[in-house]
Amino acid sequence: MQRKRLLWQFYPPYLLIVLFSLIAVTWYALSSFQQFYVEHAFSDLEARARLISLQFHPHLLNQDTEAIDQLCKTLGEFSETRITVYSSTGQFLGDSEKTLSLSSNASDRPEVQQALQGKLGIATRNSLALNQEMLFLAIPVIRDNQLIGVLRTSIGLTPFDEILESIRNKMIVGCFVILILATYVSFIVSRRISRSLEEMKRGAERFARGELDQKLLIPNSEEMGALAEMLNHMASQLDERLHTVVQQRNEQEAILASMVESVIAVDDRQIVLNINQAAARLFGTSVQAACGRSLKEIVRNVDLQLFIKKTLSNKEAVEGDILMQSEQERVLQAHGTYLRDGTGRRIGALIVLNDITRLRQLENIRRDFVANVSHELRTPITSVKGAVETLLDGAMDRREDALRFLAIISRHADRLNAIIEDLLQLSRVEEGTNNESIVLELSPLKEVLEHAAQTCEIKAQEKAIAIQIECEERFVAKINPPLIEQAIVNLIENAIKYSESNTQVWVKVTEIESDTIIRVMDEGCGIDKRHQPRLFERFYRVDKARSRQLGGTGLGLAIVKHITQAHGGWISVESTVGKGSTFSIHLPRYQTALQVEPDYERPSAVPKYSSSPAYKP
Repeated sequence: MQRKRLLWQFYPPYLLIVLFSLIAVTWYALSSFQQFYVEHAFSDLEARARLISLQFHPHLLNQDTEAIDQLCKTLGEFSETRITVYSSTGQFLGDSEKTLSLSSNASDRPEVQQALQGKLGIATRNSLALNQEMLFLAIPVIRDNQLIGVLRTSIGLTPFDEILESIRNKMIVGCFVILILATYVSFIVSRRISRSLEEMKRGAERFARGELDQKLLIPNSEEMGALAEMLNHMASQLDERLHTVVQQRNEQEAILASMVESVIAVDDRQIVLNINQAAARLFGTSVQAACGRSLKEIVRNVDLQLFIKKTLSNKEAVEGDILMQSEQERVLQAHGTYLRDGTGRRIGALIVLNDITRLRQLENIRRDFVANVSHELRTPITSVKGAVETLLDGAMDRREDALRFLAIISRHADRLNAIIEDLLQLSRVEEGTNNESIVLELSPLKEVLEHAAQTCEIKAQEKAIAIQIECEERFVAKINPPLIEQAIVNLIENAIKYSESNTQVWVKVTEIESDTIIRVMDEGCGIDKRHQPRLFERFYRVDKARSRQLGGTGLGLAIVKHITQAHGGWISVESTVGKGSTFSIHLPRYQTALQVEPDYERPSAVPKYSSSPAYKP
């Protein structure tokens, strides 16, 4: 059904009521006035008839028709009333308007018949003689209790009709004026009522939009005022409740957004009800895009879907590990429980995912480190123990055998000492980084690189390998020179160790927008890509047998990584099997002039870069 405005629901009925009221009042007034005039005319005719009848007594007793007719004309002229006289038998005797020659028996007149019966006769009809509507009143003329005749008086209704028509016209004009005034007043009243309701409607619409601070004006009427006050009171309560709900929602969203753990709320059909930022980042989507969609559309992981089904089917909390394959493999520790509404009814499941990939990696690194260090120590210890047992079994009595086994013991003791020294060095670098005790100073890089090259010169000459340094004098960095020198020495020694004779090793320094990069490049055997992510782990070896034969401890690159981290930088590697490797140390670029002052300010402490990446491919 089409809805109408309240104005058009009020206004037309008001007009109809006013119109019907005016028509009814006009009709009733005209009818009452007409009835009143007729009754008044009959009363007047009766009074006139009573007064006139006394003068006709002598003539009626004598039946003097001429005297009666003449008296009727005389009295009719003075009283402006038509007077007619009949005998007791109904015979026409005289009339103020007619002559005797036009007379006839009027016994068929109803008012005369009633008068002949001794009653008051009244009638209204059209007079054929006068051709107009007339009022007739006939009274019996009685003398000594004997009917001696009938006197009838009558007047015409034409003047009354003219008066009544004039009154009717005036009333119609008055009704028309009243109708116009009523139309205007009805419109004003209806508009006033509808305007108050429309204002309340607009206020309710503002309340629905959340604009609860703009209150409604209170109308003068009691009902409208009470309704406006109730709406304002409702808006105040809604404002308070919305403020509470928004505050609770903001607190909840702030808590969820601040959580490191990924939180997902799903219903029984695995439709996402809510998700926090951590979970959205984990699944590579956004909170807005995820809510309302099926979890299967967001992430396709069978383990996660099975875990959610298990959570929905079990009555107690569920825990487990989920493996996710994306750009990199992730291990998630999952906790699932029922999701209930305010009434305690179960509506879905709440899943909390904690990324323990780093923890598992650290566990694997720790396990590998224990295994590697045990293996690295076991080999020389086993060799030393075997040599000692051989000497105790009698080999020490043979000088050549004794010297050979003592040389084995000495070589493995040196190896143990190198491993311990590297471990202590690595521990000192880590401790210095954690305690912020490594002092950095603004130093030219070329001098540090030249010292490192001089340290490795002897080993390079043994394999006829040339060390080329490309570094401009203007390149400076805030470093700890001994530590950076040691890191460069380790990289150059590795380059020499795994390169063929008569090749070259380059040490180049370049600057980009935010980094100063020291690259050590060789033409060695190269490193397969599957080994590159783990090169900087302790005791990790690409070729264990060859590494031990070349005298490595497996800790050199780990030391380089931690030295780089202590300077707030990071290390990367690029290598191709059979073509060589490039190790790059990225240090924060120091923005300074080209001129380097001879004296450098030595800060008392160095910022801690705990958030620096351990390895960036």
